[in-house]
Amino acid sequence: MSIFHALESSASALTAQRLRMDVISSNIANAQSTRATVNENGDYEPYRRKMVTMQSESTNFKSLLNRAKNSGQPGGVKVTEITEDETPFKFVYNPSHPDANENGYVQLPNVEPLKEMVDLMSATRSYEANITALNASKSMLMKALEIGK
Repeated sequence: MSIFHALESSASALTAQRLRMDVISSNIANAQSTRATVNENGDYEPYRRKMVTMQSESTNFKSLLNRAKNSGQPGGVKVTEITEDETPFKFVYNPSHPDANENGYVQLPNVEPLKEMVDLMSATRSYEANITALNASKSMLMKALEIGK
């Protein structure tokens, strides 16, 4: 096993959390976008909330240990997919809006800013935890180098 496995694992988690924060930021930025996509009928649809799915590169500790021992590759985190949230759009009565239907209702995205902020705080905390782990690994490597002086 390489001494850099801990750094590589933390780096993969940092990359995944950064992508998660980017997707959440996109959701917040488009929380009021009523014409984000065109559906199969040719009509405009509001923005649909996106979600990041992450998974460990190994399924359990035993497989992680065997993988590291045999191939020398570390485990880590990877983004498996970015999916769209299928919850229904919100309808708000606003007859003066240019996208209002014949009854005066506007379809708004299924993005809830409060939920996005909680997800963003969670991603930020995970990012910070990985930075702490990365700094601890770096500190241990520096102490190991000092032993040889």
